Amino acid sequence: MRVAAATALLAIVLLAGCSGAKTRTPATAAAGRGHSAGGRGHASGGGAADRFHDDIDLPQSTRYRDNSDSVPGTAPDVSKLAEPVPKVEPRSLYGNKSPYTVLGRTYRVLPSARGYDERGIASFYGSKFHGYKTSNLETYDMYAFTAASKTLPLPSYARVTNLQNGKSVIVRVNDRGPFHENRLIDLSFAAAVKIGIWPKGTGLVEVRGIDPASPARELPPPGVVRGGHPGIYLQVGAFSDVANAERLAQRLRQANLGNVQVLDAQVNGRHVRRVRVGPLPDVDQADRISARIEAMGLPPPQVAVD
Repeated sequence: MRVAAATALLAIVLLAGCSGAKTRTPATAAAGRGHSAGGRGHASGGGAADRFHDDIDLPQSTRYRDNSDSVPGTAPDVSKLAEPVPKVEPRSLYGNKSPYTVLGRTYRVLPSARGYDERGIASFYGSKFHGYKTSNLETYDMYAFTAASKTLPLPSYARVTNLQNGKSVIVRVNDRGPFHENRLIDLSFAAAVKIGIWPKGTGLVEVRGIDPASPARELPPPGVVRGGHPGIYLQVGAFSDVANAERLAQRLRQANLGNVQVLDAQVNGRHVRRVRVGPLPDVDQADRISARIEAMGLPPPQVAVD
């Protein structure tokens, strides 16, 4: 498994992160009893895995006891949970292959979290994956401050700030995902509660990588939000030719997708024109408009939060 099966193992464990959890109601909790991934197993993340065998050789469709994700209806008291302290750690043996491909899309893992600063949509994951192995073969604990990223190295650290309320949390990134087209990061249940992403399910966030060698330089002051009230935009294309940009913009306007903008920008020293739809009122609307854009035969749009 160390060598010959490493690639196959990675393909299996890469999908451990999901694209959002639903709050468990009394009815769904009763229906899921006996099929959950483990008990509440606080903070250390080791206890739940001892209660069952996580067979990572199984396909994703049969690996987990629960068919769909959920979280308890009552939030944990996250004020009693300590945030992880960034420290220098070796890269994990698993989960860092680069490039890698999931669901037909190829991703590249960054060499470090240093300088990483992205805005986008956060989701979270919970009971279905609790106690199972993450992409780097650690045990997922939804009551610890962790996260899944498509590109940050495993493990690494980042501060995630909710742009709508200013709340932030430091997370340890130890999983891959979310592989939903419009999501930037998948938070653990505890992290989602900490910054107010739960119970809604999604939120607009800024993710800033932390360099453990000089964490104070990388971290913004807790609670400080840059940029005022954020809006959701879908970037459908970027063109050096103004005629191509206007042609796409006109096509989008004819489809009645909402406000369409053509904006000048500098990308790697080149002057380009970005074609964007927005601002959109919420994540659900962004998902619906994204689906309509793809149905037009266009590439999946990129989410921009400004």
